[in-house]
Amino acid sequence: MSRILRLGASRIAFEVRSYFRQGDSVFFTFLFPVMILLIFAVAFDAQTFGPPGDEVDAAQFYLPAMLAAGVLLSGLQNMSIDIAMERSDGTLKRLGGTPLSPVSYFIGKLGQVLVTGFLQSVLLIVVAAVFFGVPVPTEPERWLTFAWVFLLGVTTCAILGIGLSALPRTGRSATGVVIPIVLLLQFISGVYINFAALPEWLQNVASVFPLKWLAQGFRSVFLPEGFAAAEPSGSWDHPLILLVTALWLVVGLAVVRVTFRWIRKDA
Repeated sequence: MSRILRLGASRIAFEVRSYFRQGDSVFFTFLFPVMILLIFAVAFDAQTFGPPGDEVDAAQFYLPAMLAAGVLLSGLQNMSIDIAMERSDGTLKRLGGTPLSPVSYFIGKLGQVLVTGFLQSVLLIVVAAVFFGVPVPTEPERWLTFAWVFLLGVTTCAILGIGLSALPRTGRSATGVVIPIVLLLQFISGVYINFAALPEWLQNVASVFPLKWLAQGFRSVFLPEGFAAAEPSGSWDHPLILLVTALWLVVGLAVVRVTFRWIRKDA
């Protein structure tokens, strides 16, 4: 067991270095939410959002959405495309011929997502606070909520990304398969569009997936309490956020257990 953990730790360092050496991954997963936050904050600078007495500017309103998008991009999108590419170029086949266990491999991947996702979240919060004056929460319970929403969210998205990596038949088709799914989830989950403005039926569809709940969890951290009334149930629903996201984590683990192979069966 100690050997598995030791190899997993070494894989984390390797995966993080490899991640930041890939310019396209850094741009489209690490910096992309920051760029969208900057664009929205500038484009809607003259607007305010929220109920009377609890109005916020665009930067504060979109910060929770970009944090949720960052978790999805760092976890699901990056993981699924990366593993699909490694399977296609023979990397997984070579790793399968080494003493490296799948557990150590997954520790490395999950560790990379946790590190890069955390750095991305810190960067988003710093940019929002420094450049747009977004107030940073001071209540410890809000940061505790942020911690469990982030950890559960990034872990769930990473596991789902590993499962989704089995869908593309080749590395070349990975972006074409994964990115439309990620974009669709973001649009229906209130990332780019105010969730309260979406039709009720579309809100119900989005509520099946974890991204909507992650965005809601981050809103409960960075938005005033008055915004809770705009949620479908009129509250932040922390227990439901925990339940739905945890269920998707279990689903993702089951899919990974069934589908992950060092070599595709149809290869």
